[in-house]
Amino acid sequence: MELTLWTYEGPPHVGALRIADSMEGVHYVLHAPQGDTYADLLFTMIERQQRRPPVSYTTFQARDLGGDTAELVKRTIAEAVERFRPEALLVGESCTAELIQDQPGALAAGMDLGGIPMVNLELPAYSKKENWGAAETFYQLVRTLLKPQLPPPGTPKADPSRWRAEGRRPRVNLLGASRLGFRCRDDVREITGLLASHGVDVAVVAPLGARPADLMGIPTADANICLYPEVAGPLCSWLERSFGMATVKTVPIGVGATVTFLQELHRTLGLELPAGLIPGDDGRCDSERQSQLPWYSRSVDSTYLTGKRVFIFGDASHAIAAARIASRELGFQVVGLGTYSRELAREVRAAAAELGLEALISDDYLAVEAAMAEAAPELVLGTQMERHSAKRLGVPCAVISAPLHVQDVPARYSPVMGFEGANVLFDSWVHPLMMGLEEHLIGMFRHDFEFVDGHRSHLGEGAPSAGASGSSGVSLAEPPSTGAPATAGELCWSSEGEAELAKIPFFVRPKVRRNTEAFARERGIGAITDEVLYEAKAHYSR
Repeated sequence: MELTLWTYEGPPHVGALRIADSMEGVHYVLHAPQGDTYADLLFTMIERQQRRPPVSYTTFQARDLGGDTAELVKRTIAEAVERFRPEALLVGESCTAELIQDQPGALAAGMDLGGIPMVNLELPAYSKKENWGAAETFYQLVRTLLKPQLPPPGTPKADPSRWRAEGRRPRVNLLGASRLGFRCRDDVREITGLLASHGVDVAVVAPLGARPADLMGIPTADANICLYPEVAGPLCSWLERSFGMATVKTVPIGVGATVTFLQELHRTLGLELPAGLIPGDDGRCDSERQSQLPWYSRSVDSTYLTGKRVFIFGDASHAIAAARIASRELGFQVVGLGTYSRELAREVRAAAAELGLEALISDDYLAVEAAMAEAAPELVLGTQMERHSAKRLGVPCAVISAPLHVQDVPARYSPVMGFEGANVLFDSWVHPLMMGLEEHLIGMFRHDFEFVDGHRSHLGEGAPSAGASGSSGVSLAEPPSTGAPATAGELCWSSEGEAELAKIPFFVRPKVRRNTEAFARERGIGAITDEVLYEAKAHYSR
């Protein structure tokens, strides 16, 4: 194992806890030492919940290891059943308890639980991680509950368009939304409204907000929508094999993907494609007008954003979607793409190959930071770890994926899926770049009289004197430098060269520094002055 300051995913039992906490009427008995109860804080602090997760810990201590810890497991299970009366019980062990080999699931199977469905979670803590644990728990729970409904072998596949013969509206399941996911609550609301506008009802949303009884109604839907493949992918595959249920696999993040999602949905359900989803002569649909993003991308103001270098890292679904939006819908240049989701690494590699890149598949945040620095982006789209790394590198960052911090769980409505989600992404990604332009303009005019200490034109005669406390003229006159250090032992920058470099906008300064140093090396120049900077600029302008 590797000691680290940050981690993209916890052990698989944290994924199981996410499923239990997402649902109602489910309780999780976790065989774990006292220290493993830290997982509660993920929900009470990050999700800002008003209750603790539905989990009972055995919390064995060192002195318990000399006795019978199996009895501790059975006692905890019995107390949890008696106190919480769950509709379904999950039983598992943490990475530490796995070493004891008490097999809590087998112990629970031999107990009288009063008819409560019990799922034995065997999650290999030293080879798998959190998202896999969430997906496996969701899959095992649904499979256990639907076992009595399994159709006999040879049963024909269900017809997704049977809703027409039954005289009702088509209905689908939204699968994969969970606690500690990225904006799942708002995505479900956005997609539910979008489906309703196209005459499609939602039968079951799971695991978020569902009860065990709701899961038993999954086969009543005409199709499944795999909103989050990291959590719902294995279950959707099993439902397709076992019940013949069709799956809509397009993740509706971005304008283009939302249109494709709706088109796939209509084809799957046998619905007539509305005029708004039929591409015109220019290849665009009228439905795209529901978002501001396409309009702005074609406007004159967007020329400032064209070609901006973007580095992307996150879970597979959001990283792939971000790369597609950045390259196709905003005109950015994607200079790095990666994920920590090893189970979906193939899909990320394919997306990177389309952009002429080699995907970074890693759960080492230091390796990601090194790749980020090497790519020299002007914007980073990542997780909360990339936010910290980008801050150290002086690059703006927008969080697009879990793991996240409390500031990425807004109380307001803020989806990332659907047409409204495209608006949210547009704001989140464009504003850091536009603020970069604002900082550059402030720096450009820092010698103007209106930015001199003591003068504030908007305050009129009430402007403070130059020595007054609280004046911010100095901070406006000295924007932070974000250039990379010169190569030690080969080149050095003169004070005049550094002064001229500081006048260049911070978001292109690293590129100018690299080009100038490359120019100097080719010509054997050891000291970079302002004149060398001008010569390099003229050289690359040609």
